[in-house]
Amino acid sequence: MMTGDDPLEESESGKPVTDGGAAGADDVALDPWGSSAVSDYRKLFEEFGIERFDEVLEEVPDPHYLMRRGVIFGHRDYRPVAEALREGEDAAVLSGFMPTGDPHIGHKLVFDEIIWHQQRGADAYGLIADLEANSARGMSWDEIDEHARDYLLSLLALGFDPEEGTLYRQSTNRELQDLAFELGADANFSELEAIYGFDGGTDVSHMQSVVTQMADILYPQLEEPKPTVIPVGPDQDPHVRLARDLAERTRFFKVSKAYASFELEPAERDLVADLYEQLDPAEFDDDSLRCVHVAEAIEETPLEELGVPADTLGSVLTKLEEAGMEPVRPRTRFFDRRATDEAFDALIDAIDGEKRVYENHVDAFELEVGEAEELAREVEVDNGGYGFRPPSSIYHRFMTGLTGGKMSSSVPASHISLLDDPEDGYDKVKAATTGGRETAAEQREKGGKADECPVYELYAYLLAGDDDEFAKRVYDECVGGERLCGDCKEQAAQLIREFLAEHQEKRAEVEGLLEDADIELESPRA
Repeated sequence: MMTGDDPLEESESGKPVTDGGAAGADDVALDPWGSSAVSDYRKLFEEFGIERFDEVLEEVPDPHYLMRRGVIFGHRDYRPVAEALREGEDAAVLSGFMPTGDPHIGHKLVFDEIIWHQQRGADAYGLIADLEANSARGMSWDEIDEHARDYLLSLLALGFDPEEGTLYRQSTNRELQDLAFELGADANFSELEAIYGFDGGTDVSHMQSVVTQMADILYPQLEEPKPTVIPVGPDQDPHVRLARDLAERTRFFKVSKAYASFELEPAERDLVADLYEQLDPAEFDDDSLRCVHVAEAIEETPLEELGVPADTLGSVLTKLEEAGMEPVRPRTRFFDRRATDEAFDALIDAIDGEKRVYENHVDAFELEVGEAEELAREVEVDNGGYGFRPPSSIYHRFMTGLTGGKMSSSVPASHISLLDDPEDGYDKVKAATTGGRETAAEQREKGGKADECPVYELYAYLLAGDDDEFAKRVYDECVGGERLCGDCKEQAAQLIREFLAEHQEKRAEVEGLLEDADIELESPRA
């Protein structure tokens, strides 16, 4: 465990929270198809808006050990999923696997996250990203079929219930492809260029695979909207952000807080909201706070006290002055984004209490934003829309390769395949890099560097299982100088051997389940 004041690196409980970063990485590079590595996970909070998972941990019922130990370190909007799990309400989990090689212990993190959510009542989806593998990696269909089978067998062997969950491959799911076609109408090349670095030399099929992945992420909500979580590594965050944007763009209505009949940008709205709270209507002639009064208050306040850019200030002043004597009065706004005439009329009828109807929006004065969002979604679904909820995501740390650096499928010595012979797995661990000192004497004196040790990560991510005390004991003994690397690696190597033997035995047992599952194991394109 790293020391210092970074909450990512040390838990309040004193239990080991592994770093899990890629040794030698020097920057944040979120490339879904590259060799992404993250050397400082704090940058993900600062630069990409990923939230800390420890802030939502207490809201999660019986959290998985990957959550408790900080291996799952971040999230986007996970609270609705956690609430649904607590309350026994509908929720879903989905993640996909690009079958370009053998499944390894890094992939097991995602398998475990899907299975954990399924066991707590979420609808679970596991998909084979074969269109992506073919278009982005140039894999042949025969190669894809072979690897896809291996991924699915390991998923089932680890506990995925195919009778309660859904397995599919992108290339044979017509509903998915139809959804991708519709989502494609809301995405454009400039956007893909900005997000993924596509250029004039990018294959169209590669671009299509991106839209297909957006459809994958929203697919669990195709029948009905529900909180949905996508467990991924942080390199996949660009996909999640785009999917959240597309989910919003498909919505019939945008719901927001408003203060007058005109539309305000978020920064403008925050400024008006602050002044609404500060100004006393009783100080004005007819005991009513009006747009002109807010404009006057803004003009009388120094810019530095307002805390907004000059262009924002000019824009909001123009809107307020044009509205003149219109009262400033909080309301919830339903903005018509792409609703049919029938849906817009149905929304008007569905809003109880005082309301004002305009050409492109409806203002409700007796509805809170949360209630309004649910009403808008209900009206949308009843009138043929999707009503998608923005998908949530959770992010796990990258495992360090056994040889140091990032774990890579293309470097066999850096990872342990779930298909490795148990003896080969034993040998790989025995040959692994450690966070030990130069000599045993120095190790006993100064202690080992567990947070820089790929072998300790094996304990924290896999070998300790649900036993937090075991993981903590390994850590404490290492940094305290009691545990030497040779004995530590021997114990880890034996546990890996046992895990692989047990897992492969279980894989053989579930072959019948895979044959009976509702998924095509051989591509018709092969």
